[in-house]
Amino acid sequence: MTMSACPACDAAPLAEAVAGRAVVRSDMILSLPDIHCAACIGGVERTLLALPEVNAARVNLSRKRVVIDAPALEVEDAIAALDAAGYAAMELDSGLLEGADRDAKGRALLLRLGVAGFAMMNVMLFSVAVWSGAAQATQIMFHWISAAIAVPALAFSAQVFFSHAWTALRVGRLNMDVPISLAIILAAGMSVYETAQGGHHVYFDAALSLTFFLLVGRYLDHRTRMAARSAAQELSALEVPRTSRLEDGKPVTVNVADLKLGDVIVVHTGMRVPVDGVVQKGRSEADRSFLTGESMPLIVGPGDVVAAGDVNLSGPLTIEVTAIGEDTTLRRMAALVETAEGARNRYTALADRAAQIYAPAVHLLAFVTFGGWIFASGDMVLSLNIAISVLIITCPCALGLAVPAVMTAASGRLFRRGLLVKNGTALERLAEVDTVVFDKTGTLTEGVARIDTDKLSSEQLAVLSALCASSSHPVSRAIMQAMPQDVVAADVQDVREAAGLGVEGIWQGRIVRIGRAEWVGAKRSPGLCIGHDSPVELSFSETLRAGAEDAVVALKSAGYQVAVFTGDTPEAAKKLAATLNILDVRADMRPEEKLEAIRDMTGAGRRVLMVGDGLNDTAALAAAHASMSPASALDASRAASDIVLLGRSLSEIPDAVATAKSARARVIENFGIAAGYNAIAIPIAVIGLATPLAAAVAMSASSITVLLNALRLR
Repeated sequence: MTMSACPACDAAPLAEAVAGRAVVRSDMILSLPDIHCAACIGGVERTLLALPEVNAARVNLSRKRVVIDAPALEVEDAIAALDAAGYAAMELDSGLLEGADRDAKGRALLLRLGVAGFAMMNVMLFSVAVWSGAAQATQIMFHWISAAIAVPALAFSAQVFFSHAWTALRVGRLNMDVPISLAIILAAGMSVYETAQGGHHVYFDAALSLTFFLLVGRYLDHRTRMAARSAAQELSALEVPRTSRLEDGKPVTVNVADLKLGDVIVVHTGMRVPVDGVVQKGRSEADRSFLTGESMPLIVGPGDVVAAGDVNLSGPLTIEVTAIGEDTTLRRMAALVETAEGARNRYTALADRAAQIYAPAVHLLAFVTFGGWIFASGDMVLSLNIAISVLIITCPCALGLAVPAVMTAASGRLFRRGLLVKNGTALERLAEVDTVVFDKTGTLTEGVARIDTDKLSSEQLAVLSALCASSSHPVSRAIMQAMPQDVVAADVQDVREAAGLGVEGIWQGRIVRIGRAEWVGAKRSPGLCIGHDSPVELSFSETLRAGAEDAVVALKSAGYQVAVFTGDTPEAAKKLAATLNILDVRADMRPEEKLEAIRDMTGAGRRVLMVGDGLNDTAALAAAHASMSPASALDASRAASDIVLLGRSLSEIPDAVATAKSARARVIENFGIAAGYNAIAIPIAVIGLATPLAAAVAMSASSITVLLNALRLR
């Protein structure tokens, strides 16, 4: 299409052209639960960029996601390409994830902090000139320049305190921001009055210093909170936005929101089941680990029930819809998580508890001081100056810094040891725990079944390698990971995957199979069958996660009760219990049962630290007094957790608890410093021996002392 010199002439044909185009999808977002390193990033991006429809692909390792710019590419084709390359993938709903990465509040706080700091330094330069004995005319000029800098800076930078104070006053209560706002407004107002009257003393620098140090504390507090996000939102994002519905026997892509009870849908291999339903046709294996924690897939066929969130592993399934919307298993789990998160968020931080007492006391003291000086001297300006000094000198800068400064220092120490603290009150709650509950699969163990290859002959290993290399099944992948590097795959022809059974092919004229016991002729466990030879049973076991044994021993030695909650079988749970010498082990637990058990422990007065990685742990993680997840956990589990273990080892868990206890001790010390400072400074201010400027200097000194004490944790 050519463009003319007149934009109006082009408008109509351009509108027609745009209207005639098909509506294309925005960027596709896929979850990649198995990626863990830079090599995975390169492999995923190369696989996707090899598809002709893909314009760009960007992998986020920390969030385990890939964003694909490919308007013409079908989701199923992208998932199939990644699956063929050995990467499990599933679609995420970008609408439900929108806004999760924004940090507008943090940027706004940082901007206000920068403005306050810049203004404070400039006003202090003029104050130094005034203190040095500048002439009267010069003093007045510098005071007006200071006012021109300070008043707009305070109006912008202190807005966060003003708005919070006004919100509290509107409902008839006091909070820490009310005395802060009064001190800033009165100091600035008196300074403007003194400037207009040609007075010698103004306190713009005091008001700006007060604002600056308080914003430092507010930003430090925000930094410890900004990684937290709603686990319920992440859980909801796992819902599949589209599916294939059978209409007159033909599959038609529709939005899951448009499904009705009784509809029949088709779920292809590798896709997540979008709703609860009953299998009508097809046979496959379903990965239900997100719900039960079981390490092995479950066989499903006609008449079996499947749940929203199950991953179809082996073959296409035709499913009749039996539950939609809020009634699906995934939505019910999200509701449980949201309820549990709400309960935990009602925890009152130490600083908030102190504020409930401190804020009314400060107002009462300033009011009594003002009234006393009015009665004694009758001088309104003097009385107001002394009241301002009391407000500034008692202003909760040190109290406001006491908790966030310590928590930031402790969070930095833990980060250097491989633990990311996500929640503002996480370390306070972690310091109070007396019981540690672990999930099994994926937490205490690696979550991947390992096969013992020592008892297999070189011929059997070669056939096994050839069969498993052609399969994307989790067990096949586990076998390939355990395969000795010097094994050369046999030349197996016509390899195919039998849905729900295993993999078979032809080798040297003989049928070779690996799969379920009944299919290959084994007695108990999955096996390998070569022709008419007796089948060889394969021995599977789970590998303990690095540091698991050390962590359990250290926690028990420190006096903590240790338990294991798992959705896996009792046999697997007992085997782990014997290995780690843990007495309280509970198996076959559904997500709601884990949640109920945590609540029962809490009701009995125990403070529980929950460590888990699966979606079946999400509600329990949110309900526990404190919680941790390994970095390999799914997004929803990491979102529900207070702390993420960035490394592979669990050995840092005892150190995290010890650091939390040290941080709590430092916080109490900081409260002591603040109380001691007030005990000395308040009488001096009340009897009129401290100007607002001297009060600001004393307040700054106490704040710096608190910060230095917090840095001892580093």
